[in-house]
Amino acid sequence: MVKKLTLFIITAILVLTGCKDGQTREATPQRQPNAEIALYAPEQHDLYDGHFVLSASRLYQVGGLNDPPGWDHMGNDASNVHPVEGTVEIDVDEIKNTGSFSARLQVQEGDLILEFDQFHQFSPCQDGGVAAYIYEHGDSGCGDSNWPKTFIYVAGWGYGHALLNGEPLYEDYEMHFMVTQGIRDRRSLKVSYPLLNKKSSAGAVNPAVQQLDFYIRSPKVDARNNPTRETFAHFVAMEVTWK
Repeated sequence: MVKKLTLFIITAILVLTGCKDGQTREATPQRQPNAEIALYAPEQHDLYDGHFVLSASRLYQVGGLNDPPGWDHMGNDASNVHPVEGTVEIDVDEIKNTGSFSARLQVQEGDLILEFDQFHQFSPCQDGGVAAYIYEHGDSGCGDSNWPKTFIYVAGWGYGHALLNGEPLYEDYEMHFMVTQGIRDRRSLKVSYPLLNKKSSAGAVNPAVQQLDFYIRSPKVDARNNPTRETFAHFVAMEVTWK
């Protein structure tokens, strides 16, 4: 009886914490099933200052600014992805959930500027509005499943605004950016998701590539709590430079 009880306790511990080869059955923003590599969390490092500074280029727009409802702004097949000129500058403090995000773009309609006004979490895994070194999307347990599961180096959520040719375009809209593993193919820009004949529980991404996605979209309801038409401007940068 004692042996059976001991075996039950050991089995329960392995299920909850993972086997000795690093496998785990529970998906969290920090841990994923059957991952073979363990990674120290940023806060475990004595020298971690939470300060992320980067820029991005080789930019593409997904869809347009005036697409009607029902459009596909994920662009996984890359059929509505087209190059645009511009630059992106990010300077955020992951510990304090502060900083800046600014994208200056030349789109079909003219000069477009997107900027964060306030970082804010919409779900607990977003860690106050700026998060680093987590998993998101797919079956990660964090974020939606429109994209495959990916490791996120740094990401931000919150509210921002857009200017088009110097005039206000969007105010108090939801914004998001994320620096991830390669969700898109570096040449075709297609997303292989869902991936057929997937061989492991890892995400359908290329870890040899880094990319930046960012978007601005209208809130789900307006100031009077009425449903709003979702306006969505989505961009991706395929070259990320850390500073």
